[in-house]
Parts: sequence; C-alpha cells; structure tokens
Amino acid sequence: MNVADLVRDALREQADQGAPMPGDFADRVLAARKRRRSRAVVGTSLVAATAAVVAVAVPVLGHDSGSQEPRPASELQGDDVVAHPGQTPPRELIAAGDTALAAYSTSKRVEEPDGDAVITRTYRLLDQRTGTYRAAPRWSWLDIAPGMRTAAVLERGLPTRRIGLLNLITGEVERWIPVDHGVGGVEFSPDGRKLVATTYADDPDRLDKDRPINDGKHEEPGPADPTRTGFYVLDVASGKGSWSEVKTVKTKPGGWGMSDINTRQDFDFSQDGSLVHSGRIREPSEQYYDFAGRKKSAPARERHLSWVVEARLSPDGKLAAGDFAGSGGTTATEVLDPLTGKRVAKLPGQQLLAWADDKRLIAWDIAPGTSEYRSRLVLVTVGSKKTVPLSGYRSSKADGVGRWTPVFARR
Repeated sequence: MNVADLVRDALREQADQGAPMPGDFADRVLAARKRRRSRAVVGTSLVAATAAVVAVAVPVLGHDSGSQEPRPASELQGDDVVAHPGQTPPRELIAAGDTALAAYSTSKRVEEPDGDAVITRTYRLLDQRTGTYRAAPRWSWLDIAPGMRTAAVLERGLPTRRIGLLNLITGEVERWIPVDHGVGGVEFSPDGRKLVATTYADDPDRLDKDRPINDGKHEEPGPADPTRTGFYVLDVASGKGSWSEVKTVKTKPGGWGMSDINTRQDFDFSQDGSLVHSGRIREPSEQYYDFAGRKKSAPARERHLSWVVEARLSPDGKLAAGDFAGSGGTTATEVLDPLTGKRVAKLPGQQLLAWADDKRLIAWDIAPGTSEYRSRLVLVTVGSKKTVPLSGYRSSKADGVGRWTPVFARR
C-alpha cells in the first residue's frame, strides 16, 4: 500500500468514527506507519496525500492551521524501541511500539501542622521539543492525551476547582475548564476527546493522624477515610459535561475496613470510552457506570480485569493483562483470554504496565537476586521469554528519588 492509499484509508476510518480531524493527522498516520513497517521512498505521492489531509483538517487544541509548531519528539524519535537502560530516573525519551513514557512522578510525605500528612507528587514531563524529561512542580496530578500533545493538569492543593489543558510543545496552559465540585484526579478517554474527572470532598492523598498505622517501631498517620463524591465526564473541545454523584460507604470514626474504596480511587474509561469504572476493595473488584452515574455491568471483555493491573486490554481487545504469576522465587506475569479469564501465556516480569502493541507490553522486572523494590522497565512479548531493558533499575530507597512512577501514553 502506498502512502496516498494509507492516508485515504485513514481518512475514511476517521470519518466513519465521526471524530474531528486533528491538524496533525498526516504526521500521525505517517509516524505510525514508520514504526510498524520498514521505511520506503514515497516521492511526490506523499506531498499530494499530505496536502489533501491538511485541506480538510479541523484544528484541535494547540494546533492553529497556520501554526509553525515543530513535530513532537515522541514522533521524531520514531524508532520502534527507544531505550535508555543506563538511566534511572530517565532523562531522555523512553518508548516502545505505539506507547511512550510521557511523564513520571516521585512522591514524599509532607507533614502538616495538625499532625496529618499528605502524599505529594512531583512530576517530570516529556519536553516535546527536546525529548527530555523536565520538572513540572506546579502540578499535583496529570494525565496525557493520545498523541502526546496535550496534558490535563491539576494544580497544587487538591481538590481543585479547575482543570488545565497544557500544550506539551509550548509548555503553556491553553485553556482552563472550571468545575463546581473539587477534582482530585483526571483521565483521558482512549480517543482523547473526553475527560473523566474524579471529585473528592478532601485531598485524596491525605494521611490521617487519627487512623494511625504502626510497623512495630513507630506510629505514623494512616490512610484517611475516603471522601470521593462522584465524577464529571467532560468534552475536551468545549469543556462542557455533567457531574454524577457516586456515594461511598463510610467508616465509623477511627474504624477500619468498612469503606468499599481506598482513599484515592479514581475513575477511568472503559476501552471503548462508553462507560467509566472504578476499582473496589470488595467484590466485585470493579464497578462500571454510565455517564449519568447509573451502575452498569462490565463489558464482556473487561469482566476478568483487575484495577490493580494497569495494562488492562490489548489495543485489539483480544488479550488481557493479568496479575503476578511467579512462584519459587521467580518473577512472572500472565496474559489472559479476556472472555474466559483463563491464562493464555506466561511472561517474565513483575507487573504489566502498558501495551506497546497487540503482542508486546511494558512491564516492571526485578533484578535477579534482589527485592521487589529493585526494578526496571522492560519490554516483554507474548510467546517469548526475552526481555528488552528500557530503563535503569529503580533504587530500593523510598526517598522520592530512587522510586519513580511512570505515566504512559499512546504516541
């Protein structure tokens, strides 16, 4: 298939889905082709095809039709695997297949005057101009849209009353979405056109001195009682949407084990973007809702997923990421048939984080002979025991520097 045919088919598929045409649509089509297929000389057909796309394109956030913004580093570095196994935390872009490390966070406990504490994150975002990760201290929570041009960001002091849409090429917030209910977490839909914003009455990262934990040596504040109130589903382009209340089972003062969710329990979208779901600490382990807040059954291919396994379904929906499956001192994970929940493959690694494509995943893997805290990012493949290192090993030090948490996005 030549480039003109490729772009024509992509245009037809986009039209069938009823989605708006982004201004960088041609770049995205060609970048995906570059990663999946060998390179070829295309000549004048590329110019004609690209011109046709630009002529009908509808600009999206941060893309003026006359803009001279450079192409993002996540596309320019279009190699199938971009690894830096000597870097931890990473300093330069890490990517595999269609997925990239868009950001990562470190965290620390910040004591408050009343004896409570707050788990405070500090993010480093991929600078799309340089391909390096740069500190973003203003944000307490963020998520990255597919294409990695826009981030949804929340300021310090959760819950907040506005959601920012940050242009990852210019580094500027292009628009704020105001909300009436305080927001503590945001997630993009799979197509990037919607946001689900989880609302809380208090900071979901708060630790409560009145619910202490004791490790036998000293006592410190423990997880606070959940204060989640519901969720918004918002249209990214217009900022419009609605809020739905979701009630939470409360504990008695000083009590334990009565709530049905953790202190932070954010909502996310189903794979087709038609429902939202949230994990629970009781059965069922996940609960789905429509956009009006009504409880719904899990989609057929999501019934055997666990909210603690981040990778979830493969892009084509034919495989599901499973939990830890190691034994006898070995580390291993499993891949499931999403319809039956039965294991179809066993993979090396400790924890499956994101799908690189329909057969490969990014995972944490533990250094041989060490503890679970000495881990690095690797690429694993269904049907293979081989691992490809992507980052250096995280330190076992829980000091906010040795331990870092990745945020992935489709590039």
